[in-house]
Amino acid sequence: MTPDPQNGSWFARRPKAVPAQDRVIQRICSRVAPESKQVHVANLPLGGVQVWVDGNGERWVLYHRMARELRLAGWHTEVGEDRLMVLGWSADCLTHRARMLDAALTGRLADYEHTARAAVAIGTRLRDEKYPDDRIAGEVQDRLGRQLRWPHRLAELDGLERTASLEPLRLRLAQVAGLEAKVSRRCAEHLTLASQIVRTLVGGKAQPWSRSPGQSVSLTERMVAASVPNCPEIPRPEPVTVAHRDLAETPR
Repeated sequence: MTPDPQNGSWFARRPKAVPAQDRVIQRICSRVAPESKQVHVANLPLGGVQVWVDGNGERWVLYHRMARELRLAGWHTEVGEDRLMVLGWSADCLTHRARMLDAALTGRLADYEHTARAAVAIGTRLRDEKYPDDRIAGEVQDRLGRQLRWPHRLAELDGLERTASLEPLRLRLAQVAGLEAKVSRRCAEHLTLASQIVRTLVGGKAQPWSRSPGQSVSLTERMVAASVPNCPEIPRPEPVTVAHRDLAETPR
């Protein structure tokens, strides 16, 4: 038996379980549905997945909310009165997802100063609420992750094997996968930045943060400096009083 080249272990590493498509769809729909509603899924005989919830009421409205999130993931959906049908990858929906990912990279995920301001504001509010210092950084990261939205959206699809028999769909899926990797790295940068700012805010030791080339952090540094004293206050010298002398008495 040969050791694992990644960690030197003599035990074979188990491959990561690949989530089934129906479970991923259920995970996305459960996020949209109220906690009181249980989401059911079942595979269709000729391919695809059907989704439904128990009870009456505004199920049709709920199915449309689920369909919107599933279309953003790239699936073609059909909404009925009593269930939602997910019928495979859609070229139009994948194009829309690529457009949304690109917009995130050039929009919110390009604004590190917004993340810095939010981290300082949330961290300061939590300190005022007597939140434990050792838990503030994690709470700030969790709240900012929900604000950014993409960390949770990407996590829901993590590990899903996305394939297609048609070449145009395969190309779309490859384009989306590349953009998702960029968005994932950018989200990680934002959350790491927020964590470092908050650790400095609460007086902890922050690790050096790796910045992307050309990334502006001047505002971040100013906010941290304004929020946390970086050095002890140095006493100022007493002012020296100079006696007034008439210019006429000054020797020439």
